[in-house]
Amino acid sequence: MQSIVKLPDTAGLEPSTADLDGWIKTEGNPSMKTWVLHTSKDGAMVSGIWECSPGSYHATYTAYEYVVLITGRIVITPDGGTPVTVKAGDAFVVEKDFKGTWKIEEYVRKHFDFVVNQD
Repeated sequence: MQSIVKLPDTAGLEPSTADLDGWIKTEGNPSMKTWVLHTSKDGAMVSGIWECSPGSYHATYTAYEYVVLITGRIVITPDGGTPVTVKAGDAFVVEKDFKGTWKIEEYVRKHFDFVVNQD
């Protein structure tokens, strides 16, 4: 059986405003909103929209994430690594072992697909 799910618009949906697990504010007072728009039947993948105001976080990832940046600009610097700048229209991947800083330079809105179970 084949399934397809069209993701809903975020208008009228209440986002979570809690900081993501593994994300610690390091500069400014950024605030985030997360809309989970779909979870796969087996719970292995989550898709949604994430927004964040300017500031910085140190992030620790435990799962793979695919991102399309809709608006904004971020400088992502792996611990001990080279900064990567992403801007509106860019697509990128964050591997599950990533640790580093996300500096939100302009208000961000991104679409994400997060793989939860990666054994």
